[in-house]
Amino acid sequence: MIPESKIPDDILKDSLLAHLAAAYFAVGKRLERKTGCSATRAFILSSLRHDAALNQNQIAKRLGFDRTVVHRAIKTMLKEGLVSQRKAKTGRALLLHLTPKGEKYHEALIQHRRSADEKARQALTARERETLIRQLKVIAEMEF
Repeated sequence: MIPESKIPDDILKDSLLAHLAAAYFAVGKRLERKTGCSATRAFILSSLRHDAALNQNQIAKRLGFDRTVVHRAIKTMLKEGLVSQRKAKTGRALLLHLTPKGEKYHEALIQHRRSADEKARQALTARERETLIRQLKVIAEMEF
């Protein structure tokens, strides 16, 4: 991630998407520093919530992540006791589940995100929040 202060002014001046990316990555990095959990790990944990049972390939596909990145993260999470795996009833796949430790860890991550979200809400008026959300939806739905 390149901090906004390191992105050349001419790129920031001319690019809404560069500003959007800089804000997204800055928030992600702050949450990662605060929680010690990368965005990849957090997304994997979230994909296994509510007693979900998925294999590594399903997780990678669902999240749009490279399988190798998911495999490495899960390997570490298995060692840490955040997830467990068991053989699927059919086929060769190993299904992953959150352990009680993983569920507790995931809940702590959600609380940190909610706290950060509340700070962002407080920094904007209700009208500014509505406008920002509306504009972000427009950008998200654009065809390039």
